[in-house]
Amino acid sequence: METFSKILVANRGEIAVRIIRTAREMGIKTVAIYSKVDHDSLHRYLADEAYYIGEADPSESYLNIEKIITIAKQSDSEAIHPGYGFLSQNPCFVKRCEEEGIVFIGPPSRIHELVGNKLEARKIARKANVPIVKGSEVAITTASEALEEAERIGYPVISKPILGGGGIGMRVYWNEADILSYFDRMSKLAEYAFGASGMYIEKYFPNARHIEVQILGLGSKQVHLYERECSIQRRFQKIVEEAPSPALNSRTRKKVIEYALRIASELRYINAGTIEFIYVPTEEEFYFIEVNSRIQVEHPVTEMITGIDIVREQINIAYSGELSFDPLDIIIRGHAVEARVIAEDPLRNFAPSSGLITEYIQPGGQGVRVDSGVYAGYKVPVEYDPLIVKLITWAESRELCVKRMKRALNEFIIGGIVTNIPLLLSIIEDEDFKKGDININFLQNKDFRERIEFYTKNMIRIPVRMQKEKREEPTISAWRLSSRIMYRGAPYED
Repeated sequence: METFSKILVANRGEIAVRIIRTAREMGIKTVAIYSKVDHDSLHRYLADEAYYIGEADPSESYLNIEKIITIAKQSDSEAIHPGYGFLSQNPCFVKRCEEEGIVFIGPPSRIHELVGNKLEARKIARKANVPIVKGSEVAITTASEALEEAERIGYPVISKPILGGGGIGMRVYWNEADILSYFDRMSKLAEYAFGASGMYIEKYFPNARHIEVQILGLGSKQVHLYERECSIQRRFQKIVEEAPSPALNSRTRKKVIEYALRIASELRYINAGTIEFIYVPTEEEFYFIEVNSRIQVEHPVTEMITGIDIVREQINIAYSGELSFDPLDIIIRGHAVEARVIAEDPLRNFAPSSGLITEYIQPGGQGVRVDSGVYAGYKVPVEYDPLIVKLITWAESRELCVKRMKRALNEFIIGGIVTNIPLLLSIIEDEDFKKGDININFLQNKDFRERIEFYTKNMIRIPVRMQKEKREEPTISAWRLSSRIMYRGAPYED
């Protein structure tokens, strides 16, 4: 298939690396952007060209629309892939790309505008005849309004910012006192993070499961790649995901996919997206939550069970409006689990753990995939999301897949910083998890501290070198040498 000759990757870390790899396989040259603290980031070295974009503050770098557009034009990039986070769902950025004749590898601005407002997205779901959670239909801005709405809905309830996502500003309220104590704080946090204080309130189901459907939209035609389950969460942030969901059978799977396709069709959706639901097992019903109009962090588990490279299909749709495969050929093959390796300390209230990675050895073997943006000698910055690696395992059965994940996590060596690998091992080893008996409050209902301490003490360690002879250091590192060969961007001064 014909495709772009050069694209700019407007992101960093593991997702930038992952996009660059697919682009290279497609014969597409790549352009990276990097901030001051990302001078030695892996994505910068792997790209064909790299441009310094600004200081560490995202507003000066990865969120600076005009700088990114300028570099795209300067580098003769035909298209921009935004990855996830940063500007990936910003309709203003998409419009600027459209104005400059640069292809945005993702949905058009009209989609982002429609689904970016959660109240409007609920209206679309209702119009598509898809169940939605009982909740407010207008923006809630004061605690008194929240109290009135909570009384109408019935406790417990959850508040969410109308704009934005990522768990910011979300909180569960079990009674009137909770709302009086916390609602105004959440509203102010939403205004700070997303520029709008408006919230909406909906019924909260403590034992619900989080199910989402992967969509590839062609406007007049919508294609699904089955579902994922993302119920293992901490503070509304996903930690472990899997596909397919162990909670669904053929009947319920067909039901949630049909709901997702209805919403995607109502939107005349284009490119990759995810339709998210909560699933209430006692009712065997799915309730629409939101549409994520970008590639998801957890997309690899879908790739592993379908054999479809979602980034490749994003690029194909953006270039030609076509897919490279026949949707009728897609079936579920085996099971996949993803664990997010995060630079944080689960024994210190998940405090971020930035600093130099002194040792880094990835696991391997059959059915093991590692999406990483780091290496030994890389310094994890404090300025950005602490997700550093995604570890994915695949096997013919869920049971074997989980065992493979345990083996892979035990093999993973990351020295110099603290990670959440002991927590991930605690989850994977839990009997309820092994049985697939999970929900969105799985972590809140467990006390893993002893297990985390055990795994922290018993992780594989690299023996300390005892040789007294002085090791000769190369005059220039391989990374810097490769960057001199590949790097054609603006000069960077240390």
